[in-house]
Amino acid sequence: MENPFKKPAENSKEEKELEVKAEEIPEDDLEVSECETDDSSESTETQESEQEVNPLQEKYEQLNNQYIRLAADFDNYRKRNEQEREALLKYGAESTLKKMLEVIDNFERGLKAIETVDDCEKVKECYNLAYKNFTDALAKAGLETIKAEGEMFDPNFHEAVMQTPTSEKEENTIIAELQKGYKLGDKVLRPTLVNVATAEN
Repeated sequence: MENPFKKPAENSKEEKELEVKAEEIPEDDLEVSECETDDSSESTETQESEQEVNPLQEKYEQLNNQYIRLAADFDNYRKRNEQEREALLKYGAESTLKKMLEVIDNFERGLKAIETVDDCEKVKECYNLAYKNFTDALAKAGLETIKAEGEMFDPNFHEAVMQTPTSEKEENTIIAELQKGYKLGDKVLRPTLVNVATAEN
């Protein structure tokens, strides 16, 4: 800008001096100042991003630790179940066999008792006593006899191996039990073999 109080020659001289001074400033200095400004802004952005990532990192580590603990607990549970299953398969019949020991004792006593007995009635009595003891032990273990004779035929519990046409019994009524069936709780171990009444032609 020209100074109105100076002559035109003096104004042009000052302008030339300013141009010379601007040319003497190194370009590197200008670039450095620009770089320094960029670095400071990048540093600020990095700090802000780190502050945003830290909560996510903490949440990730927390969930990962929970997963590791859960996986370890499940592995221990699986191993414990396997051990219990193996023990059940190996010793599951233990309580039943303990009940049967008394039956074996009675059979052995009965055999000794009939060695010198000639009376058949005495032998029958010993046999019936041992048989009752045996069936009582099985009942205590949970074994049940499936009812058959006089009952209506039920394919869930009975197996018809014979059919007899008759007017004396209602159709599908079990006339006779040919072989006993047994169940343990709700599970059928063996169906009863039966003869079933059918309608006469």
